[in-house]
This record gives sequence, structure tokens and C-alpha cells, in this order.
Amino acid sequence: MIPGTTVHAIGALPRIGPAAVCMGAFDGVHRGHLALVGATVDAARARSAASVALVFEPHPDEVVRPGTVVRRLAPLAENLRRLAAAGIDHPLAVRFDASLRALEPEAFLASMAPSIELRALVMTPASAFGRNRAGTPTTMTALGARAGFDLVVADDLVRDDGAPISSARVRASLVAGDVATARRLLGHPVHLDAHIDGGREGISVLRFDYPAAVPGPGRYPASLRWPDGAGPAVGELEVTLDGLRLHAASSPATGRVVLELPRPE
Repeated sequence: MIPGTTVHAIGALPRIGPAAVCMGAFDGVHRGHLALVGATVDAARARSAASVALVFEPHPDEVVRPGTVVRRLAPLAENLRRLAAAGIDHPLAVRFDASLRALEPEAFLASMAPSIELRALVMTPASAFGRNRAGTPTTMTALGARAGFDLVVADDLVRDDGAPISSARVRASLVAGDVATARRLLGHPVHLDAHIDGGREGISVLRFDYPAAVPGPGRYPASLRWPDGAGPAVGELEVTLDGLRLHAASSPATGRVVLELPRPE
């Protein structure tokens, strides 16, 4: 399935049938996320079912703490694309709002029917969902025994340099200007989706349609490509207090570009 950017209500998901399901924000789809994704794909195959990832949009932190802006490691469409590339049959964006947050875990799962016939729910040991975060692995094991689905606990958090990999840790690395660490934690280059609004004397101003997590002030080697597949150009990025500027020998034409950093050596 090629993912789109439609954000679904939990009770209006596309018809899928038997499925193994995982859920989360999946911002950046880093190495830690991929452990959960892999367990979901395996659980689906073992049950002759489809693999589904429910991707909450907006980020739950923005709903739980109004006024919070979570700087994203990638736009929604890129996160969905990466989940599909990792083997998820149906990466689905789900609207996260106060109504969804207030659902009891049992009601949350029941609301997916009849579109999704839950065969396996895949969680990490520390994850929880639903009202008061009552949907823990322990409570879902008991519910699954009654409702006819299996609770699959994925391996614990993937660690790097002794600490768990998380989207927050990747963001902190970017703020510190440590792009190399951010890339290592992600397992792929840092992704920035931007528009070039014009430039002069080799400097172009970039604009984002989403609250992008950009590196701290500094100069970074990066690759630049056009979404239509045209060949990549190489430049250097300089983050400034008023946004992101692209320094290159000549300014690219105005339009949408994808920047990945650090640039492969």
C-alpha cells in the first residue's frame, strides 16, 4: 500500500480485515521504532493478517499539553512512507484529539471494528494508551484473552551508547548541532522537506510547511534533491536565527526540495 496523507478518525478507518496493529507518533521512524515495526510485521505474517501502524496526528504531546509545539523529525507523509518501506502493509494516520484521548482502551480498540479485525496488538513493555494510560501490556493481555486477540510484547527499547533511542533524543542532538549522532540514532539521514522561496548571491531562503526540527546554528554538508527524482545537487546548510539558509555555488530555482544530512562522503 502506498501511504497517503489522509488523517482518519479512529472509527472511520479503511476496510482492512484481520490485522496485527502497533501505534504511536513514529516521528522520524528511527531505529527504536523499527524494532516495534518488525515485531508487528512478524506478528501479522504468523497470523496470515495485515500489518497496520496507527500514526497519531497531531503529535499527542500537543494535545496533552496545549500550546506545545513538537518539532518534527519528518513530515507526516515521509513517516508514512518509511513505515511502508519497513514492511507495514497499512500505515494509517489517525487523528489524535481530546475525544480519542478520553476513550477507555477497550473502547479505543472496539472503535476500529469492523474495519480492523484485531488479531494481535503489538506494544513495548513501557507503552500505554487510552484514558489515564490504562492500556498497558498487562491489561491488554487480559482483554485479549476475552476479546480474541494476542498481546505481543516487542523487545525493550533499542539502546545506543547505553541510552534508549527516542525521537526526543534525536531532536536534542539536532539542537546541539550533532548531526552525526542524530543520523546514527535515526538509522538514516536527517530529512528536511522545504520550499525554496528565492535567493541571491548563492544564498536561498528555505520555508517549511510543518514545524521542522532543524539543526542548531552551524554549517552542515547535505544533499539536495527535487521530489520529482531529478539528480541531487550538493550544497552546505547554514542554520540562522531567522530560519534555514542554503549556501551553494548558485541558487537553485524556486520550488520544493528535500534536504538530507549529513551528506554521504
